Amino acid sequence: MSLLQRLRSMIGQFRHDADGVAAVEFALVVPVMLLLYVGSVEASSVISVDRRVQTVAASMGDLVSRSNVKIAGCDIKDFFQASAGIMAPYSSTPLQQVVSSIFVDAVGKTEVKWSKSTGGATALTVGAEYPLPSAMKNISLNAFVIVATASYSYMPITGIVYNQPIQLRRENFYLPRFGGSIVVDPDNTTGC
Repeated sequence: MSLLQRLRSMIGQFRHDADGVAAVEFALVVPVMLLLYVGSVEASSVISVDRRVQTVAASMGDLVSRSNVKIAGCDIKDFFQASAGIMAPYSSTPLQQVVSSIFVDAVGKTEVKWSKSTGGATALTVGAEYPLPSAMKNISLNAFVIVATASYSYMPITGIVYNQPIQLRRENFYLPRFGGSIVVDPDNTTGC
């Protein structure tokens, strides 16, 4: 048997031999399936953290807007701490919160009256203009708006699919429940 005939015979056997096909297909499919699995776990974690950040901002704004005329500075600190508890089981360390009172005049011009922050966030500058959405301005002319913002730097669990921090930010607006303004009273330490 010549070399050419043996080579043809081996190629023919290789073409009809199905042993190992499943292993090769498995080896080709597994990386894609693992990537999809890890990606879906990461996506669900990001969505869960984002919902918690939204709840933190909503809770903080709601708690402050329920105050009547004055709120103690230590109460705001307590509200910040209580709102941070919403992040469990995720770490509250990267959580930054800002709560502010914004006055909207008769023509829709805004002005920051006071602002408090925690977690390394920067409070708004008192007297500065604040970019409220036009729909919020329209319903709050000659009134105050409580703006609560929460932001979170989420680092993916595995870092396989995405290895950069994901910045999450939520902002909520509330009108004071009792109307008028809410003033922060730093001297009021009742209950602190």
